[in-house]
Amino acid sequence: MDHSSPRPIPNRAQTLDVLRLMGNYRPLLMLPGDDDGYGARWLLDGGEVPPGIAKYLIDGGFVAPTGTTGFGARELTLTESGRRLRDNGLRWWAGLGLLQRWWVIVRG
Repeated sequence: MDHSSPRPIPNRAQTLDVLRLMGNYRPLLMLPGDDDGYGARWLLDGGEVPPGIAKYLIDGGFVAPTGTTGFGARELTLTESGRRLRDNGLRWWAGLGLLQRWWVIVRG
């Protein structure tokens, strides 16, 4: 993935999976959770997105709020820079060999 990013990408394989699943149209949902003591949680297609990855995407400007659901969850979709990160990441991943992919999955 883009190694010129000022912050290291958390768990690169899992971050790329999140970006791949989001595509151009699926939103990342941010559920407010301060009332239950857990803090905010992020969901994508019903699965939980690790907070480190969600914060990386938000802080880096790779996703931006586009609205809210009827239940009060904030919807975040890919920005132009998020789409570039995803496309660059997919090209990077395609260029890796089997052993390199395994190493990235295991080591982050």
